Amino acid sequence: MVLNEPETSLHPDLLAPLTRLITRASERSQIIVVTHAAKLIAALSEQQGYHSIVLEKQLGETFITGMNRMNTPAWHWPAR
Repeated sequence: MVLNEPETSLHPDLLAPLTRLITRASERSQIIVVTHAAKLIAALSEQQGYHSIVLEKQLGETFITGMNRMNTPAWHWPAR
């Protein structure tokens, strides 16, 4: 399940309950959370099984933080 900015329109006091709901759901499913909210990221990062991928934009291109062209997986166009 992908949650795209689930904190949008929520009162800040509801981030802790939201984190608990996401954590509970992650026990039965893979949950991907896309967010810019530092407080939500911090709360989720304390949970067991948390994994983070941080994206950054450089000169109009989006990169995975900490990954460069030398350690990215090889991409090959599929045969037609």
